[in-house]
Amino acid sequence: MNGKENMRVLLGMSGGTDSSVAAMLLQQAGYEVIGVTFRFYELNGSQEHLEDARQLAQKLGIQHLTYDARDIFDEKIIRYFIDEYMGGRTPVPCTLCNNYLKWPLLAKLADEMDIYHIATGHYVRKTKVDGSYYIIPGVDPDKDQSFFLWGLKQDILARMMLPLGGMTKVEVRAIAAGKGYKKVAVKRDSLGVCFCPMDYRSFLMQTTAYQQAKESLKEGCFVDETGHFIAHHEGYPFYTIGQRRGLGIDLNRAVFVKEIHPQNNQVVLGNLQSLEKTQMWLKDWNVVDMHRLLNNDHLSIRIRYRKQHNTCRVEVQGDLLHIILNEPLTAVANGQAAAFYDGDLLVGGGIIVDSK
Repeated sequence: MNGKENMRVLLGMSGGTDSSVAAMLLQQAGYEVIGVTFRFYELNGSQEHLEDARQLAQKLGIQHLTYDARDIFDEKIIRYFIDEYMGGRTPVPCTLCNNYLKWPLLAKLADEMDIYHIATGHYVRKTKVDGSYYIIPGVDPDKDQSFFLWGLKQDILARMMLPLGGMTKVEVRAIAAGKGYKKVAVKRDSLGVCFCPMDYRSFLMQTTAYQQAKESLKEGCFVDETGHFIAHHEGYPFYTIGQRRGLGIDLNRAVFVKEIHPQNNQVVLGNLQSLEKTQMWLKDWNVVDMHRLLNNDHLSIRIRYRKQHNTCRVEVQGDLLHIILNEPLTAVANGQAAAFYDGDLLVGGGIIVDSK
């Protein structure tokens, strides 16, 4: 971690293991650390994360702030999440939150406090190649979070500090334990989306948008690829492209959700091969360097956090990126994110709007 401009860093502190150890490492490296805990969403009104972050900051002797961003989180992330499912698409709330809310908000607050560096406990690294900054995966393949950060611009990337990128989770826990922070060392990792960590369906059923559409959603139909009725379902928002389990039907053969039609509350089922796609189109894309994206024989794409890389070619078609896959992918859903890699370099990404 090399200092630049000044030796002050604004660190996003969630109260969890990762950001807590990031604070220790930054302080150990000689930085003046100021911690900020964002109040994005508090499950069941719990403020345990706030208190945990405050206590750690007090023990480390660093300044700690809280920032109430619940209204903007509700407007930009939760509303989007609901609208996507109600539109028959698959949302990517963690991607949008990181790229358009969390990191930009860190930068904004840092500017107001005359702080140059901004940091989190993400398991990613960054590098500079040909004058541009790139995110690269963290060394722990099970914790790498590079997939979520394709939308960050150079002004953010230049200021980022990522103290955990070169470590494994086991090493991070060991550091906390070794420094006497036993509670930090054994904290469980957060799972899933922060505002519905288990099943999104339960969360969706409580929303106004679902309640307003409830009557029209009762008599939804599963149909085959020719449109023939198979069975009734609970409502199209409860299904996602590629889903096999939890359909509530037994056809003595494996079937998957192939298409979702909100206009008539239909869910089309097909075999796995019928879900294969060889082309995609992306909107709202961000790319570090177009030369690395176009005419690149080594370019690969990922459509899920843990999905393996698939080589591809990319063309620009108006406002969209057209992706031609060298091998077909299954379960490609509108609304999903796609991230491009040139070797380890995260080149960019976008949101899927169409595929075939």
